[in-house]
Amino acid sequence: MAEVLKYVGLDVGGTTMKAAVVDDTGTAAESVMLPTEPQFGQEHGLATMAEAIRQAVKAAKLKMGDIAAIGVATPGMMDIKLGLILDPPNLKPWRNVPVRDYIHKTFGKPTAFQNDANAAAFGEYWIGAGRDFHSLVLFTLGTGVGGGVIINDRVMEGAHSHGGELGHMRIALPDTGRLCGCGRQGCLEAYASATGVVGRTREAMAAYRGPTRLRELLRDDDGSAMTAEEVFDVAAAGDPLAMQIVDDTAYYLALGASAIISVVDPELIAYGGGMIAAGEPFLAKIKEYISRFALSYPAKQVQVRYAQLGSDAGFIGAAACARQLVASSGSGN
Repeated sequence: MAEVLKYVGLDVGGTTMKAAVVDDTGTAAESVMLPTEPQFGQEHGLATMAEAIRQAVKAAKLKMGDIAAIGVATPGMMDIKLGLILDPPNLKPWRNVPVRDYIHKTFGKPTAFQNDANAAAFGEYWIGAGRDFHSLVLFTLGTGVGGGVIINDRVMEGAHSHGGELGHMRIALPDTGRLCGCGRQGCLEAYASATGVVGRTREAMAAYRGPTRLRELLRDDDGSAMTAEEVFDVAAAGDPLAMQIVDDTAYYLALGASAIISVVDPELIAYGGGMIAAGEPFLAKIKEYISRFALSYPAKQVQVRYAQLGSDAGFIGAAACARQLVASSGSGN
């Protein structure tokens, strides 16, 4: 009987990092979480990554010798080929952090390095919503909008490590669209992220003269206490203005999906992140708009679903990258 290889997947976020051992079948052992604490500097961050990996192996009741390879997924600007985090906005003051080399030298294991959204997409492709498909595009809907494109077992990294930056597709005129966190105007993220939903809600309320329960969410002068989840909850209760904001969010997401359909023509488009808690009615709205806006033939063929792995997608996808590394070359450098 063939040995079932085991890998560690580590997903590094701006607030926490999550790691677990994942085997060849995609089965994950108990996961561990540690605070990222980027404010303490990148050396501290690298040491915390190593500790998370050690704790994940311990939680699985294994030894490091049982691990075939390690996969690490991180956010922000990066050079995937060199294994570097470059200048991540959510991990300041880190710059030019040699993640892959550090983990490889620390543990002596083949080490894969990947963008966190790409890793989440690869996890969904491997054992999640995309397990029965050969191509998948994942939109991750959180504070921002991320994404990943997988075709025939390959992550589409792009020539400069920034393929799949779906949140920065232009869906509005770049001179008049809403301002995105990247500093440009008209990005999908500025309209369809949780931050974008709150921003659009505040703008809509300023112009709206009718009654709306959304005003109850303004607990301070600038509305910063409002959350996208609350806007969706008020919409589900039948508030007309909130319902329009949710409908517009589906509209914007469908514009992004329609652009991807014309470029990639995937078998599956999946949506992950906190916003999918809105349930099937929200997904139905997205599908309806895709059928209206996208090229008609591929729009009829593409499947549109919610992602399945939740917050585990990142470390599972990182482990999948490690698995692929072993299968293809057996070396992380």
